[in-house]
Amino acid sequence: MPGTFEPLPGGGAAVALDDVEISIIRSLAVQLLELIGPGPAEDAPDDPLAELFAEGPSEPPADPVLRRLFPDAYGDPEGTPQAKEAEEQRAHSAEFRRYTENDLRAGKRDNALAVVRSLDELSSASAGEGGAVLKLSVEESQRWLGALNDLRLAIGSRLDIADEDDTDLLYRLPDEDPRKPMVMAYLWLGGLQETLVATLLP
Repeated sequence: MPGTFEPLPGGGAAVALDDVEISIIRSLAVQLLELIGPGPAEDAPDDPLAELFAEGPSEPPADPVLRRLFPDAYGDPEGTPQAKEAEEQRAHSAEFRRYTENDLRAGKRDNALAVVRSLDELSSASAGEGGAVLKLSVEESQRWLGALNDLRLAIGSRLDIADEDDTDLLYRLPDEDPRKPMVMAYLWLGGLQETLVATLLP
């Protein structure tokens, strides 16, 4: 089971992680949380209705990683649209983003927090043992799956990975390439994601 998720009887998944792997995933999840930022309620804790009525941004994020995590909802799959169509798409995307991005951020934040908390519990339970087996319920597995996907999107954006051809090139990077550690994390998380998906299939 090392390095791969396996299904648990009755649902859920399990994976054996050593202390280094736990530390890497936790660190990446914390960085993702910092990138996503606090929610509206955290910005205005004295107003219990703030989050309910808060509107999100209407413009795409400036950070390319956040743009990958929160892409525009409307775009032309056939290529570059005419000026009028492009303006309409921008307007529709802005409106959609204004009413959905806060919820999307909250969901991604919750998934990353679930990863951090489960790893903290695992570390506490296995203190001094050099690693342990992480066991997830079906709901926890789905949260982990969302977080792993977001982590790979974030790393892929930093590595300028746009399609499968770019991924193939990663395997041929020389060891001295400064991107190598990030590439190894990207590929490893991909393996975890793939095996976790398999545990959720009927």
